[in-house]
Amino acid sequence: MQNDVFNKEKNRQLSLTPRTEKIEVKHVGKTDPGTVFVMNKNISTPYSCAMHLSEWYCRKSILALVDGQPWDMYKPLTKSCEIAFLTFKDHDPEEVNKAYWRSCAMMMGCAIERAFKDDYVVSLVRAPEVPVIAGAFCYDIVLDKRLDEWMPTKENLRSFTKDVRALIYKDLPFETLEVDAKVALEIFQHNRYKVDLIEEKASQNPERIVKLHRFGDFIDVTEGPLIPRTSICFQYEVSAVHNLQAAPSSLVRRFQGLSLPVHLRAHFTIWNKLLERSRKLIEWEGERE
Repeated sequence: MQNDVFNKEKNRQLSLTPRTEKIEVKHVGKTDPGTVFVMNKNISTPYSCAMHLSEWYCRKSILALVDGQPWDMYKPLTKSCEIAFLTFKDHDPEEVNKAYWRSCAMMMGCAIERAFKDDYVVSLVRAPEVPVIAGAFCYDIVLDKRLDEWMPTKENLRSFTKDVRALIYKDLPFETLEVDAKVALEIFQHNRYKVDLIEEKASQNPERIVKLHRFGDFIDVTEGPLIPRTSICFQYEVSAVHNLQAAPSSLVRRFQGLSLPVHLRAHFTIWNKLLERSRKLIEWEGERE
C-alpha cells in the first residue's frame, strides 16, 4: 500500500512535464571542467551526466553538487545548473560521509522492521543525524511491548546484519521524491512517530513539502541526500542495541551499526577496533540540547 501511494505520486509528478524541455548542465569539476550537457528537465539526473563523462564518474561519484547544493545522484535536475561530483576520496568528504551514514541507518531500519515478521509490532521512530566521528550510525525504534524485557544476543545481531547484507547484495538504487505532507501522512498513517516527524518537517517550509527516499519497496522520511545504491556498502555490521529513556508509554531502543564503503575497506584488525567503539551508546551534543 505504501508503495502504491509512492508510485502514484511519482507518476503524477512525471505527468506534469508532458513534453520534454531541455536544460544545460555545466560541469565544474576538477577534471573535464566546462563540459556542457544538454539534458532533459525533470528527467535527467546527475548520474545521467556522469554517464556522459566516464565510467570512473559513474563508479566513484556518491553525490553531486548542483549549484553548490548536495544532490542525490538519481534525483532529477529541475533547471539549467552547474554540477560537480563528490567522492569518498575528496579533500573534504564531509557531505559524502553524512550521506553514507544516513543511508546505512535507513538500511538498518528496514532490516529491523522486517526481522520480526508479522509476529510483533515494530515502529521506526527516526534515524538521528549523527556525525561519522561519533563512531556509529543509529536508528531509534519502538518494539512491541511484549519485547520490553528482550535484549538481543550476538546471534540476533548477526541475523540483523545478515539481513542488511542481503540488501547490499541486491544492489538497490535509492530513489528520492519530494511530496506534499498529505501524501507522506497517507504513506505513514499507521506509524504515529513518523506522523509526528512528517508534521515537524512540513512545518519547516511554507509549501509543507516532505522528502522521502526509497530503495526496493522500503520507504522512509529522510532529508537526504543519500548514496546512489545499497552495493556501495562493503563491510557492515549491526553492532549494538541500547535502551533509551522511555518515551510516554513506550521503550525506545537505539540500534547502532558500523559500515565502510567498497571504496574504503579496512584491515580486519582496524575494523574490529572500530566495531568495538561502535558498540558504545551514541550520544552527541545536538541531542542533549
